[in-house]
Amino acid sequence: MKFFIDTANLAQIKEANDLGILDGVTTNPTLMAKEGIKGHDAITNHYKTICEMVDGPVSAEVLGIEFEDIIEEGKKLAAIHKNIVVKVPMIKDGIKAIKWFTDNGIRTNCTLVFSAGQAILAAKAGATFVSPFIGRIDDGSWDGVQLVEQIVNIYNTQGFMTEVLAASIRNPLHIVRCAEAGADVCTCPLSSILGLLKHPLTDLGLAQFLNDAKSMQ
Repeated sequence: MKFFIDTANLAQIKEANDLGILDGVTTNPTLMAKEGIKGHDAITNHYKTICEMVDGPVSAEVLGIEFEDIIEEGKKLAAIHKNIVVKVPMIKDGIKAIKWFTDNGIRTNCTLVFSAGQAILAAKAGATFVSPFIGRIDDGSWDGVQLVEQIVNIYNTQGFMTEVLAASIRNPLHIVRCAEAGADVCTCPLSSILGLLKHPLTDLGLAQFLNDAKSMQ
């Protein structure tokens, strides 16, 4: 399973990349705004900087919801860097745009997916990635990871090449469960990635080793 970090924060991207486990980055307008990135030129330069930091896909989201607007924005985003993947919402014009991008050699990430039916449409249109939002599904008292597993099974049965990118990750357990469910990619906040490092028995064991080492001196 590939690890993407879900942020626009350059320091967090660097920290995850320095771990040696980072495969890509996902962003959205909310994450950009959180970092104070505003204006076309500033956003373009920020995407370019991220692409130069990470040797892997960088999802950049369109803001338009009409077919022509999505295409126009997507072409501009894809021109920023070869690592850019155009992030398109799961709407009617979004599916039409994904098909157009696919036919024209532009990679896409279909976002805001909450059902297997939506995932089927994204795959039929040729999306490179499909992003089920498992945390938001959990908020509605459903099991988001179960949806990931369902999509993975459908894609394997039908031979779809679209990769399942588990999004809206809330904690380290989500990451582990998505790995069990067969997700191709998991995009997470840095805190969830670092949370995988932690276990009380590791801390206790290390403390014991250090104490024993001191007694041998």
